[in-house]
Amino acid sequence: MITSLALIARPQLVAFFAARRGGRLPNPRFTAVATVVTGVVLGFLVSISSVGAGAVGVTALVLLYPAMPVLRIVGTDIAHAVPLTLVAGMGHWMIGSVDWLLLVSLLLGSLPGIVIGSHFSPKVPERILRPLLAGVLILVGLKLLLS
Repeated sequence: MITSLALIARPQLVAFFAARRGGRLPNPRFTAVATVVTGVVLGFLVSISSVGAGAVGVTALVLLYPAMPVLRIVGTDIAHAVPLTLVAGMGHWMIGSVDWLLLVSLLLGSLPGIVIGSHFSPKVPERILRPLLAGVLILVGLKLLLS
C-alpha cells in the first residue's frame, strides 16, 4: 500500500524533497549508504517472509532516487531481486522448505509472464505505467489486509 501511494504521489515527493534540500542535489554519500542499508533490510525481509524485494524495494528506490524513471527503478529492483531471491531460495532448499511441485507450477506460469511483461513494459509510457503499477499494488495490499 505504501509503495502504491509513493508511486501515485511521486511528483509531490520529488517536489517535497527538492524543497527540503533547498535546491541542492541529494548527498551522494547519504544516498549510497541508505541504498546499502535498504539492501540489508530487503535481504532480511525476503529471507524470512518472501515480502520485500518488490513492494518495499520500489518504495525505497522511489524515495532515494526520486528523479529516476519508474521503468528504470522497476528494472533495477527486478535485477536486484534475482540474486537476492536465488540466495534466499537456496537457503530454504537447504533446510528443506521448498515444495518442488508448487515451484515448477509457479515457474510454468511466471516465465511466459516475464517474457510478455519485459517486452511490453518499455513501450508503456510512465504516465500509464505508474498508475497501473500503483493500482495492482493497491489491490494486492487490500487483499492482504482483508484476508
